[in-house]
Amino acid sequence: MRLRRAWSAVWVDALALVVALIVFVVPFLFILLTAAKSRPEASRLEFAWPTQWLLLDNIRSVITYSNNRMILALWNSTLLTVGSVALIVLLSALVAFVLQRRRDRLASAVSALMLAGLIIPPAVVPTVFVLQSIGLYKTLVGMILVEVAFAMPFAILVLRAFMASIPREIDEAAVIDGASPLRVFFSVILPLLRPAVITVIVVTSVAVYNDFTGPLYFLPGNQNVTAQLTLFNFQSQFNTQWNLLFADVVVVTIPPLIMFLFFQRQIVSGLTTGAVRG
Repeated sequence: MRLRRAWSAVWVDALALVVALIVFVVPFLFILLTAAKSRPEASRLEFAWPTQWLLLDNIRSVITYSNNRMILALWNSTLLTVGSVALIVLLSALVAFVLQRRRDRLASAVSALMLAGLIIPPAVVPTVFVLQSIGLYKTLVGMILVEVAFAMPFAILVLRAFMASIPREIDEAAVIDGASPLRVFFSVILPLLRPAVITVIVVTSVAVYNDFTGPLYFLPGNQNVTAQLTLFNFQSQFNTQWNLLFADVVVVTIPPLIMFLFFQRQIVSGLTTGAVRG
């Protein structure tokens, strides 16, 4: 009986591994092989080994295209991601702290509003009108505010779930010692939120960095180009350079891939701890 269960577990693990390879590894391998081909070979879109490995040459062409447009795009994406994630973590942690500690109708109404932000899709045209009215349309500051508004509901949900595992007695002890509410939050609560904060940082930074429609609608302009929008450089209605397009995808994929490799344990820890204790 035990041997049968062991074999069943092995088959389930093997099946899961095969599915993961098909879903994740095979598409990335196709992108990598196409990015390493010449333009005539890449235009056939075949899953085949290139006759000549041109990956580094194609990546160099992508980076130097149109006066190093990719470098400007990566810089804009870095500013957008860092600014957005910093505000998301700070504001979401403050809101989650208040919502978790308060038990009244106002907190319930704000919680419902945050939940609605996860369900209701964003409206593009009204957002454009709002940004134009306050003079932040086509600016990185305006785009950062949009990303913060889109990501805060998820961040509040994660941080609030994790914050439920922190006893209220810690807050009360700090208040008795003379700490103000902000002092309690920054000196006592925020350090305890480290696993959840790391989870929010990694997940939201990848989401902001990979955002394509946001900068397309709210951040037009050649000087405001982001990493995802550089995909337009190598495709058009009648002509597409598939080798350079997939090389662009490889370049854009490297930063979030490195982040996930370094922080995958913290992501799992933050999500599971908040889910179990909350």
